[in-house]
Amino acid sequence: MPLYRKVESGQRLSLEDGLLLARSPNLTGIGFLANLVRERRHGAKTYWVRNQHINYTNICNKFCKFCSFYAKKGGPEPYEMSLEEVRRRLDWHREVDVTEVHMVGGVNPRLPYAYYMDLVRTVKSVLPNVHVKAFTAVEIAEIARVGKCSIEQALRDLIEAGLDSLPGGGIEILSDRVHRELFGRKLNGEEWKEVARAAANLGLKQYATMLYGHIETVEERVGHLVQLRELQDETQNFLTMTPLSFHPEGTELEYIPHPTADLDLRWIAISRLMLDNFEHIKSFWIMNTVPVTQLALWYGADDADGTVHEYEITYRDDDIGNKKQVLTVSAMERMIREVGREPIERDSLYRQIVRGPAPSSPEPERRFTALPLAGN
Repeated sequence: MPLYRKVESGQRLSLEDGLLLARSPNLTGIGFLANLVRERRHGAKTYWVRNQHINYTNICNKFCKFCSFYAKKGGPEPYEMSLEEVRRRLDWHREVDVTEVHMVGGVNPRLPYAYYMDLVRTVKSVLPNVHVKAFTAVEIAEIARVGKCSIEQALRDLIEAGLDSLPGGGIEILSDRVHRELFGRKLNGEEWKEVARAAANLGLKQYATMLYGHIETVEERVGHLVQLRELQDETQNFLTMTPLSFHPEGTELEYIPHPTADLDLRWIAISRLMLDNFEHIKSFWIMNTVPVTQLALWYGADDADGTVHEYEITYRDDDIGNKKQVLTVSAMERMIREVGREPIERDSLYRQIVRGPAPSSPEPERRFTALPLAGN
């Protein structure tokens, strides 16, 4: 059956179909198909969240070749946040009424088991009603190791402290070859899946990602999506999928070209087409840029992430994709409306949040201009 007919009738695409999409020169056609699926599920609705990121330490003993975040010679200075520092950062954005705090960090062997529990408790003490989305599977494995307990027990203790969900990340791409070459000290694919299964067994919702644009092949990208789809068939626990482009600045892979807009749009679209059991596909504007995210809303993405406030994982020489990047609520909604989509504020579980009329703001009008597909 032609691929278009499969998409039109809602049939599951095969690995071979995914490879056909990956190699097709017709990016516009792929986007058209992905938008069919996106609008079938969500119409014009585009979800966003009032969130704040906290990266509690950049000390890490995994030394992944693709990472610019961890402290190293010639790189960022090492730090680990005290609980008081976390409290102070949460206080910075009280006026925004964030509904989600996203916390991840390096695998820091100096941090005790109690620190992670206290970290979650600190967030809940400052913002009792906030959703705490924290700790990748790699961090969960480290927490269990430090606590000399099982993955399940570590998750139980974190849930008791106030953890609400797990973010994506940690595995980057489900390929043994890439794992050995780039991040051999971290969990392998099967170990990552075991953490995901343990979280699902405890009812702890989670998110999925794919890091693309480094040394992986298109076969490995499509294989990653198929493995995520199989795990979702098994657990029904992932809320959304976020394709993330690799940024080589400050890494051991600086020789790799920067990601392009057409690469980002292609893998957002293919993710939407392949992951028929994922309700949501996200374009993370802080890595994809605002203009590419606007285009992505017509290439399969139905989520634009959120206000963010601080982000320290990816560094660039310019002002796109670093911790200075913030979108106000009005700018976020404007970004979505400018391309004919309907902004829907959500909570972390994709329940719509309806608020009363906002007071008028002195914020100047800001418009976003889409970039050509050749690059971002």
